[in-house]
Amino acid sequence: MRQIHGSCLCGTVTFSLDDDFSHFYLCHCDQCKKLTGSAHASNLFTQPHNLRWEQGEQAIVRYNHPTRTFSNAFCGQCGANLPYLSQSGKALIVPAGSLNELPAKSPDCQIFCDEQAPWHKAGMQTKHLPGFPE
Repeated sequence: MRQIHGSCLCGTVTFSLDDDFSHFYLCHCDQCKKLTGSAHASNLFTQPHNLRWEQGEQAIVRYNHPTRTFSNAFCGQCGANLPYLSQSGKALIVPAGSLNELPAKSPDCQIFCDEQAPWHKAGMQTKHLPGFPE
């Protein structure tokens, strides 16, 4: 099995895992929009035992929503989202943007589309530029 690596933005936290994902969802739920500050989260799902922290595990901050079965983990230095166990402990959720290499799996579907930001579809129709506009 191919190994892939990931990290936070500042490099304090690094990890590796097997490129073995059961699901890849683009989630438009309100919680994922708040956590990412974007239109959706891009989350890969795998088995909890798949993750190996290489360095910086002590810098990870975990947030568990007090009234819902919703969690998140992020670097305490730079705030970048990192892999985390579901509150049930049955799944490891890996933010696709935390990976340093592309996973073999492509997105399966978009979920919670009823909560999709109304500006998201319009934004997909705009110009695509390689960087900031001049």
